[in-house]
Amino acid sequence: MFIKKIIINTLMKPSILVGGQAVIEGVMMRVPGAYATAVRDADGKIHVDKHNFTSKAEKSKTWKKPILRGMVSLFEALKMGMKTLQWSAEIATPEKDKKKEPSKLAEFFTTSTAILIALALFMAAPYWITTKLFSVSKEAFLFNLIAGFFRITFFILYLVLISFMKDVRRLFQYHGAEHRVVYNFESGKDLTIKNAQSFPTQHPRCGTSFLFIVMISAILIFSVIDTVFIGFFGSLTIISRILLHLLMLPLVAGIGYEVLKTSARNGDNIIFRMLRAPGLWLQHITTKEPEDEMVEVAIESLKSAFGDKYKDVIGKKYVAEAIG
Repeated sequence: MFIKKIIINTLMKPSILVGGQAVIEGVMMRVPGAYATAVRDADGKIHVDKHNFTSKAEKSKTWKKPILRGMVSLFEALKMGMKTLQWSAEIATPEKDKKKEPSKLAEFFTTSTAILIALALFMAAPYWITTKLFSVSKEAFLFNLIAGFFRITFFILYLVLISFMKDVRRLFQYHGAEHRVVYNFESGKDLTIKNAQSFPTQHPRCGTSFLFIVMISAILIFSVIDTVFIGFFGSLTIISRILLHLLMLPLVAGIGYEVLKTSARNGDNIIFRMLRAPGLWLQHITTKEPEDEMVEVAIESLKSAFGDKYKDVIGKKYVAEAIG
């Protein structure tokens, strides 16, 4: 109920783009024209890294169009996320524990391995299980519905399992700190640790909610694509299905982005409340109660991102378009 009231109260207020992402021992906050990452090192000192940034969706009429803006925003968020994560790891790791900087080849191998594992777990495995256990390969919607069920199940199990890891749990605590500080900022109250800690750790425009909406959207979009493909070629193998669906992922992400924006703007609509509910539930896994020191880092990140503009925007009510 508390979350619902905040969503309703912030709708129809002046909006401002405020986003974020939890990183290793810190938080990245993104505001109009810039983003900043604040990380606490092993000695307790907070380091800040700020960059000016304007999305292609804001500079180009083409990329500003619906669906396309979601595609480019996702690409930019992934690129920005990787960069800030790498920087946070360098700051948070004590000097004595730092190893020799990995080569470009080693980084490429590590990234490629992670991508292959993700493809195996969330695409290949659901498709293989659905193909072997159910005779629905030519029934596009039913196949993608069953495969989608397995994909979502594996995703939830994955989140639950990694949440028991100490480092990941701290990351999830910083994720909670990020959400609370964004809520605090949106409310118009003074941005303080005490005020921020009074807000929920679950936020309706979180990246976790976005991923869930993408997985739901994928069931419908992949069903349409498979229906057309099967109509022309008669059948789909597991490999051809994976390749076809990989090509469609940008479209799925773009549509998911529009659904997330629409659901955020229709806070009291029962359909969109139901659509947001699973994402909010999943955040009970991906966000944890943050310590005051973590909230302090998130506040420093947001203040640093605004820089000199902070005094002009603080104390007003806002609606964030998307957060991490």
